[in-house]
Amino acid sequence: MKVIKTIFDEVKVIVPSVFEDNRGFFMESYHDGYLKKFGIDNQFVQDNHSLSSETGTLRGLHYQLSPQSQAKLIRVIKGSIWDVVVDIRKNSPYFGEWYALELSEQNRKQLFIPKGFAHGFCTLEDKTEVIYKVDDYYSKELERGIAWNDQNLAIEWPVTNPVLSKKDQHHPPISKAELDEPVRGGIAVE
Repeated sequence: MKVIKTIFDEVKVIVPSVFEDNRGFFMESYHDGYLKKFGIDNQFVQDNHSLSSETGTLRGLHYQLSPQSQAKLIRVIKGSIWDVVVDIRKNSPYFGEWYALELSEQNRKQLFIPKGFAHGFCTLEDKTEVIYKVDDYYSKELERGIAWNDQNLAIEWPVTNPVLSKKDQHHPPISKAELDEPVRGGIAVE
């Protein structure tokens, strides 16, 4: 297993060691002890699994507010996605910047997304299945989103007319999104 840094120190790509032979393959998809060596020491409490029927299905950009913000560990088990994270930490020098990569059943890469980032993905194939671990439970009251096509973010999506849920059609731009207040030394900054 390899862990690769991205443009954000906290966001990491995990590349598992895959052992293939005439029977198929074997890999460790999660190894708590190894990931802790790279600063990923979250206690995951829930696994989620989504199926997107059509190519061009876009889910996001999603996040949850404190006290139930979530870190995520994303992987694709069927098909492929263009996976995107956006820094939404108000006090970050990278606020509003984004990072993207392809995750697929072929490359078997995973993406670790810490708290403080919005997440979304677009399917590159029909019948794509994504599974991900989260370190806090889903909260309908604290769930929020940012418009996938926010011109200020200028995310390079692989589609211009995606398949969207009704909820994802109505998210605000980042400039109007409800975000957590910056924290310094454990105290919220007003």
